[in-house]
Amino acid sequence: MSDIPKLLLVDDEPSLRDAVQAYLEDDEEFIVTAVPSAEEAWKILEVSTPDLVISDVMMPQVDGYQFLQQLRDDPRFQTLPVVFLTARGMTGDRIQGYQAGVDAYLPKPFEPEELMAIVRNLLQRRTAGDTGEESSKLDEIVKELAAIKGMLNQNPGIVPTPSPIKIELTPREQSVLDLVARGLMNKEIASQLETSVRNVEKYVSRLFGKTGTNSRTELVRYALEHGLTN
Repeated sequence: MSDIPKLLLVDDEPSLRDAVQAYLEDDEEFIVTAVPSAEEAWKILEVSTPDLVISDVMMPQVDGYQFLQQLRDDPRFQTLPVVFLTARGMTGDRIQGYQAGVDAYLPKPFEPEELMAIVRNLLQRRTAGDTGEESSKLDEIVKELAAIKGMLNQNPGIVPTPSPIKIELTPREQSVLDLVARGLMNKEIASQLETSVRNVEKYVSRLFGKTGTNSRTELVRYALEHGLTN
């Protein structure tokens, strides 16, 4: 059996679909199955599970958001990495994508090298989780968060400043943010809030979108620097 990662590309624009497939397969690093619609994608998913999905958002009949929701509602694909490609690059659109559970959002036009880097990163993270390396990485995150909090709390010269953008958090988002700032991981947060890990992941994604951050460390630093959490 081949160890080459298998990607599923879903885009109704033939020229872009062909170009992206050709680029990703150029060095034989990936095997790409390209289809023009979510309906065709499901025919593939019923017989085999790819390592990652790349999907356009603006598609007829079933759009990218609906397709992603179908994936996340299916236990087989709840953790399958998904990348959105779309001409819609407004902040609200990105937030909608992250709230729906997308792993990365790349507005068109984009550099093929950036897409390649995103795909590699997501696959590496998934492999790390599958091989048990994820727990050690989480330990490193906890230590880094603790170091950030210690630095900000111990330095009297650092005073929280207003956020450059207006951020309104729901009570549940605030609770999740406070627990993330304490260095808790999603499973621990879910236990404390008596909810599912999947729901916690959604709240963390929303917090990323609202603060313009991309990692837990960035999120906590931003929240502490701008007085969003104690």
